[in-house]
Amino acid sequence: MTLSLFDQFMSPTMLGIPLITIALITPCILLPTPTTRWLNNRLLTMQNWFINQFTSQIFLPLGLGAHKWALMFTSLMLLLISLNMLGLIPYTFTPTTQLSMNLGLAVPLWLATVIIGMRNQPTIALGHLLPEGTPTLLFPVLVIIETISLFIRPLALGVRLTANLTAGHLLIQLIATATLVLMPMMPAVAISTAILLYMLTLLEIAVAMIQAYVFVLLLSLYLQENV
Repeated sequence: MTLSLFDQFMSPTMLGIPLITIALITPCILLPTPTTRWLNNRLLTMQNWFINQFTSQIFLPLGLGAHKWALMFTSLMLLLISLNMLGLIPYTFTPTTQLSMNLGLAVPLWLATVIIGMRNQPTIALGHLLPEGTPTLLFPVLVIIETISLFIRPLALGVRLTANLTAGHLLIQLIATATLVLMPMMPAVAISTAILLYMLTLLEIAVAMIQAYVFVLLLSLYLQENV
C-alpha cells in the first residue's frame, strides 16, 4: 500500500519516451497566443489581465534594472501554474512534484541573482552577510550563519514547492481510496468523505496557484537584494 501511494510521483515512460517531456510542453500548447486583431476573445483578455496584474505586483518594489526580468518571471509563473493545475486532473503526471525539476528551476535563477549582485554592487552584496550593529565577537559566527542561509535558499524553494504539492496529492489519493472502500459498507460516511474530498480538491487548486506565486515572489525578493 505504501509503495502504491508514491507510484503516482514516478516519471512514466511510453515506448522509451519520458512523458515528463510531454507534460512540460502541454502548457505551451494550451495557453492562448496573442493575435493582431483589435478585439481578443475572453480567454486571451483574461490572460492579459492576469499577466498585467502579476507583473505590477511583483515588480512594484523593484527598480528599473530588475524590469528586464519581467518576461522570465511571468513565463515561469504561467508555467508553474499550468503544471500544478494540470497535475490535479486524474491519471496525469505532475512534473513539479519532482525535486530535481524544482531545484533545476530554483538553483540557476537564484545563482543568477547572486552573480548580478556580486558583479554590480559587491560591497552591498557581501554586506548582507554581516548585519549592521553586530558585536565584533559575533562577526565570524554570523558570517558563517548568513552564508549557510544564503546557500539554503534554492533548496528551500525547491523543497517547499515539492512538499506542498506532494502532500496534497497524497491526501487526495488517501481520501479518494477511503471513499471507494466505504461506499458499499457505509454510504453515509462515504458521502461525507466525498464532500471532504471535494473541499480538499478546491483547497489544492488554491495551493497550486499560491505555491507558484510564492516561488516567483521569493525569487523577486532575492533579485531585489542584489539589484
